[in-house]
Amino acid sequence: MFRMWGHTVKDGHTVKSLTIEDPSDKNRTKKVFEALSAICLSFDLAQPQWLAGNIAEFKRISRTRFTADSFIEEISFDYLEIRIVEED
Repeated sequence: MFRMWGHTVKDGHTVKSLTIEDPSDKNRTKKVFEALSAICLSFDLAQPQWLAGNIAEFKRISRTRFTADSFIEEISFDYLEIRIVEED
């Protein structure tokens, strides 16, 4: 089972939180992008841009934080963090 957790943080506190599960046979990249889309849709956010730092961090430790620099529109939180919590 693949599970990815996403949450928005403001002043050190979680504002919104959601875990997405995907039991399909899709590849990891597809699951990550689809889970991020579902999280953004649920939180009513535009998709963040993957900056070089996000890509490197996610490859290294399976989590990353999207700050205001990653969003085209203004955000009302400090960052959106995504993290893989379970993988087949």
